[in-house]
Formats: sequence, structure tokens, C-alpha cells
Amino acid sequence: MGTKIKPYKDSDLSKKAQVAQMFDNISEKYDFLNHFLSLGIDIGWRKKVVKIIGAQKPNAILDIATGTGDLAIMLAQLKPSKIVGLDLSEGMLAVGKEKVMAKNLSKIITMTQGDSENLPFESNSFDAITVAFGVRNFENLDKGLREMFRVLKPKGTLAILEFSQPESFVMKHLYGFYSKYILPFFGRLISKDNAAYTYLPESVAAFPYGKSFNAILKNNGFATIQNRPVSFGIATIYSATK
Repeated sequence: MGTKIKPYKDSDLSKKAQVAQMFDNISEKYDFLNHFLSLGIDIGWRKKVVKIIGAQKPNAILDIATGTGDLAIMLAQLKPSKIVGLDLSEGMLAVGKEKVMAKNLSKIITMTQGDSENLPFESNSFDAITVAFGVRNFENLDKGLREMFRVLKPKGTLAILEFSQPESFVMKHLYGFYSKYILPFFGRLISKDNAAYTYLPESVAAFPYGKSFNAILKNNGFATIQNRPVSFGIATIYSATK
């Protein structure tokens, strides 16, 4: 399963290649735009993910679609022996490596380039896996989830933070206006990439959420699945175990 929404409609590249190109293009502005366009709310969402993962006291954590490493850096407070941050984009990883070094976390966090649909790790390698705003960008969602299941240890925890869609009438329309007009305007203005912040709301609208995504997790082997909408359903945190 995968979504057909791609960042660059006039490109013949695969979705995977386009996503890597898009994040390379916006990597230097990504952190500023991420916190600016979310009004900093995304930081609180990540803290909730850390709390879910922390309850399991994991020793080895894999952060998929780590980007510039925000979640990986937060996870370091759990004091695991290792955190691997994996991403397709060299540009995003370059920013992330600088942040990891600046916080003296290089002994704990390893930032590595890789494909989430072909994870370069042995089966049953990690106590916990996290993904923040990444699964929506997978070319083949089922393949990516099966790979997570493979490298997760038995009884291990998966936590996914992803944008969803508010269901209340007022929030649905307010968020719709923001996504369609405000977010693309400032995204284009600051990042200089005309497609990136148009792709974001389009990909959110096309992506399954809530019970629909729960069912996809179940179909790929996961159990004890929960979804927790945050900020009136603008995003949802999914948790599951192997």
C-alpha cells in the first residue's frame, strides 16, 4: 500500500526519490519552518512519544525518518545504550549530525542514511521504534511497516506520530484553511521550494488515520494498537507492540 501523492508533479522520479530531493532542498530551513508553522506545538507531541517509549525502558531505539534528529535527541533523555536515527535525505542528516554533536550525544546517537522500506539491520534488533511525520512519505507503506516489525524485538514498542485530520466541524474548517493557504504561502516564502509545503497538506489529506491506520498496523502484524489524537486531531500518536 502507498499513496500516489508526490512532491513534484512534473518529475518522473519515484516518490521515494522525490521525497529525498524535497527534504534535501528544505533541510537548512526545516527546523525553523517546522516550529514556526506549528507554533511550537510539535515539540509537545514529540514529548508524548518519548513518554510512551520511556515506559518500556528501551535499551536500543531506532528513529525512522529522523530528519534533523529532533525526536532522536529527545529520546536520549531515556538513557538507552544506543539510538539510531535513519533517514533518506543527506541534507537533513547533515543538519541532524551537527545538532547531535552540539549536544554531546554522538556516543549515543548514530545518524545514518537508509531506506525505511529496506532497513539495514538484523531482525529483532531494537527494543523500540519511533517515526515522527515519516510514514506518510513512504512509497510502500505496508513494506515499511513490515520492515519495522521485522527489526523490532518481540514485545518491543512502536510509536508513530503523524498528521491526521480534525473531525470537529470548527477545527476541520480552521485547519483546512490554514493547510490550504497559510502553510503553503509561508513554506514557499521561506524554504524557496514551491512544492514542499503544497505536498504536505495534500499528502495529509490522502493518508489514512485513526481506526483506518490502526487496521493497517494490525494487518502488518502489530498488536495492542492504540491511537491518541493530539491538538484536536491535527496529529495522532499510534502505539503498538510486536
